[in-house]
Amino acid sequence: FVRTRVNLESYGPYAGRYVKNAYDPSLAPDAPTIDIDICMDLKQQGKAFKIEKHVHSYPHCWRTDKPVLYYPLDSWFIRTTAVQERLIELNKTITWRPESTGSGRFGKWLENLQDWNLSRSRFWGTPLPIWRTEDGSEEICIGSAKELYAEIERAVAGGVMKENPLAAAGFNPDDNSKENYDKIDLHRPYVDEIVLLSKSGAPMRRESDLIDVWFDSGAMPYAQEGLARMDSPEFGQTADFIAEGVDQTRGWFFTLHAIHTMVSDSIAYKNVISNGLVLDKEGNKMSKRLGNAVDPFKALDEYGADALRWYMLTNAQPWDNLKFDASGVDEIRRKFFGTLYNTYSFFALYANVDGFDCSAAQVPVEKRPEIDRWIISLLNTLIKDVEAGRMIQDFVCDHLSNWYVRLNRKRFWGGEMDEDKVAAYQTLYSCLESVALLAAPIAPFFMENLFLDLNAVSHRFAESSVHQTSMPAVNESLIDKDLEERMELAQLSSSMILALRRKVNIKVRQPLAKLVIPILDDKLQEQFQRVQSLVLNEVNVKEVEFIRNTEGLITKKIKPNFKTLGKRYGKQMKEIASAFAVMDQKSIAERERSGMAEDSRYLLHLAGGDVVLERGDYEITSEDMPGWLVASEGKLTVALDITISEALKREGTARELVNRIQNLRKESGFDVTDKIVAIVEKNPEIVASLEDYLQYVCSQTLCNNIELQEAPQGAAEVEWGNNETLRIKISRV
Repeated sequence: FVRTRVNLESYGPYAGRYVKNAYDPSLAPDAPTIDIDICMDLKQQGKAFKIEKHVHSYPHCWRTDKPVLYYPLDSWFIRTTAVQERLIELNKTITWRPESTGSGRFGKWLENLQDWNLSRSRFWGTPLPIWRTEDGSEEICIGSAKELYAEIERAVAGGVMKENPLAAAGFNPDDNSKENYDKIDLHRPYVDEIVLLSKSGAPMRRESDLIDVWFDSGAMPYAQEGLARMDSPEFGQTADFIAEGVDQTRGWFFTLHAIHTMVSDSIAYKNVISNGLVLDKEGNKMSKRLGNAVDPFKALDEYGADALRWYMLTNAQPWDNLKFDASGVDEIRRKFFGTLYNTYSFFALYANVDGFDCSAAQVPVEKRPEIDRWIISLLNTLIKDVEAGRMIQDFVCDHLSNWYVRLNRKRFWGGEMDEDKVAAYQTLYSCLESVALLAAPIAPFFMENLFLDLNAVSHRFAESSVHQTSMPAVNESLIDKDLEERMELAQLSSSMILALRRKVNIKVRQPLAKLVIPILDDKLQEQFQRVQSLVLNEVNVKEVEFIRNTEGLITKKIKPNFKTLGKRYGKQMKEIASAFAVMDQKSIAERERSGMAEDSRYLLHLAGGDVVLERGDYEITSEDMPGWLVASEGKLTVALDITISEALKREGTARELVNRIQNLRKESGFDVTDKIVAIVEKNPEIVASLEDYLQYVCSQTLCNNIELQEAPQGAAEVEWGNNETLRIKISRV
């Protein structure tokens, strides 16, 4: 090429220089580039009409960040454009997830299809099976080892080959077994030594290129079965399901589809999930060079396979990109797996103490307390509706651990194994067992351990592994949606009240006097009354009062939803905002009551025209009152009396003392059933509290006696009050 096409005299001054300076380590970053030097040379010779710079995108190597150089090369192609319409037609019968990848990214690729550039200039890989004469006038494409064997025999007979290397290796062209094919190697350099004979008697040598490796991947439906099964239905069978990264749209997805269409005139796969990419937490592609790549083996060692898998499957849809954050994996390990482990540990601890018999007759569900029936209902709803790990996680963390177990601890503590206590054990056992079965596909190791620990005692399953069992079956008769709604109201109201306590730093151990709830409909009051004792115990408030008229007690505010109203009444928004600003408490209360129904509408008469207000067109909030805190969420408003009387303060002190003694019991390694005696530092606050609550403190801490001393010897110092300490000594009896 240089000899026939290049002016060596003109080329001489630039010989040996790199096209891109990035490849010459001896050059400074601001060194002149060869393109500019050539341009200036042409300008000096008067051969350049105009020279200017253009800023444009340019491909760079993803490993080195150096600019990539493209050269025109002769290549071999597969004429895929000849079957373009059929490729498009068959693609429409494939179920894609997400659908947009099939019709968009992949569909557009097929619509703009070019012929498949098949050849590559490599050494390792599948050789291109094409032999040509030196002048390129004759050529042959070999379709099988049997055909190659026959052509070599012709070449031997024609004198261009001394012997047939396939025959010398003992290869039998009529035997398609793996053992027979293991005798020969058709890769480079051996295949390059084979010379064939053209029809005119000229020697033909193989084209030096290899086949695109994606051809190998696309031929998988045929190659995986082997030539021995070429005539079987499995050879080239259509897959029910495949999954790969979205970057395989032009790779594996296409080559599978193209080869199967051209060879079998059918689809290679029926269903496909186009997985999103795993990016770093900032949304950038991971790269060792950039230092943001995560070593999967280190992550597995640090967090465990189950936590890693759970995080990846619950934080993004499979087809969406995932921003990987190691702190999120750690949170899953602590909050989900840690919570589930602690829940099981709680169950096992008290079940072993009480000698709970898992094989005993089940307490009928209808005879169990309402909170048992609620968690069983919620469990069966989960079994019925579960589609993702997030639902299991919410059930375990929000409902089973944080609500059911926490509110029922006293049922497991002490006392006789009566029907109520047995019901509590059986309910918790059922939940743990079902969670192990439901979550096993995502967390196979943890759930296997949980299942085996449970089944080792109950022997409910004959299977030796959770992965051999069937998924739990839903019992529709145990689902009580009305009960689930009531408990959801209890959880919501408790959360709101506890948030109000945190707002003014009043601990839950400090009892408060009163809770006021405005009633907008009878159903709300009826539902709350059925769970009010549970809520009051949870938030440590003495009583609740329901009121119909909030005027003079709770101040409401209303503001328009500019996003929804602006779309319909853009020109009137100033007028609408002014109308909302002057609404009195009575009008706001009417809006609140009328907005309870899903399809509620209200007509607002304005000078610029009537405005129809729908449920989502406004937001009503409540303001705090002196001595009260107010919170609203949806149709529920709660007002909390935060005034603490002396009597309430004494009770709060007793609860704080219980907490400190219980912590000391735990730190001292006492068993949950151990009886103790306590010596507490004497101060006016403690003295006043124990006058009323001595028996309560003793019963809660399994304490036979509490003695007050000015300076107890050998006592532990515990935090007390505002930056103060209290000395307490406990001893096992």
